[in-house]
Amino acid sequence: MRFTKMHGIGNDYIYVDCFSQSVDEPQKLAPRFSDRHRGIGADGLILIEPSDIADVRMRMFNADGSQAEMCGNGVRCLAKYAVEHGLVSPSDPSDDQAADFLCRIDPDARSVRQIQVETGRGVLSILLSMTDNCAGLICVNMGEPILEPAQIPVRLTGQQAVSVPLTLGDESFLITCVSMGNPHVIIYCEDVAAIDLNRLGPLLETHKLFPNRVNVHFVRRVAADEVIMRTWERGSGVTLACGTGAAAVCVAGVLTSKTGFSILAHLPGGDLHLYWSQQDNSVYMAGPAKEVFSGEFPTGVLCS
Repeated sequence: MRFTKMHGIGNDYIYVDCFSQSVDEPQKLAPRFSDRHRGIGADGLILIEPSDIADVRMRMFNADGSQAEMCGNGVRCLAKYAVEHGLVSPSDPSDDQAADFLCRIDPDARSVRQIQVETGRGVLSILLSMTDNCAGLICVNMGEPILEPAQIPVRLTGQQAVSVPLTLGDESFLITCVSMGNPHVIIYCEDVAAIDLNRLGPLLETHKLFPNRVNVHFVRRVAADEVIMRTWERGSGVTLACGTGAAAVCVAGVLTSKTGFSILAHLPGGDLHLYWSQQDNSVYMAGPAKEVFSGEFPTGVLCS
């Protein structure tokens, strides 16, 4: 089976081009691919498939084989692959807000092109800053945040889950919950490096408050337009970056009055630009995507 490994600021996935080949039982294949000692090594598996309602379809499986709705870093990489490998033909941008946002943060872009990607979150517009046939920064309209607890889902009452006390053993936290098509819990702290993420991550991910489990983010406010964050991803563990998580952090910052509508998020793998538009209530995220290498995984190994 042919594959390509890509990453968005360190959030790495194995991509399989399903325009030219098929994948059976990807939920079983994902853990084999993702194993960093016995496989290729990645945070998960992403299938690039034809779509009846968009230019291309993304199906995503975490490192444990569970299927996820969306990944902001993953979809940027998919867009780069689809355009640079000629799977789709990009068009002129129709999303003026996203185009303006991308041009502000990447003023050297020669052209901005757009494709539509079908995801578990719905069809998303992806804008690419192009130089010749190479994509630089890539902007994703992540859609509207979901704030109602029942829809996130989180077992809390009220219209929003903002700065809600949560106790884990002897430790107490204030949690804010946001869904960007997948569930996130955000906790502000003074020093993200001091957090024992390997211990607290799984406890929060599987807490009874979250019926579908949850992605966990610890965040330090640097300024009104800047944060530092670390992530425990549902189904994958500690990762270098999380695009939907950064979008959720942008929203949480406004809800808690800690940051404004536009932020620069520093993640262990790199930086993401976020903007929560009050014009259309969508969150825009922009960052790079990189192709690492391609190879072939022997089909016989898949059956062993």
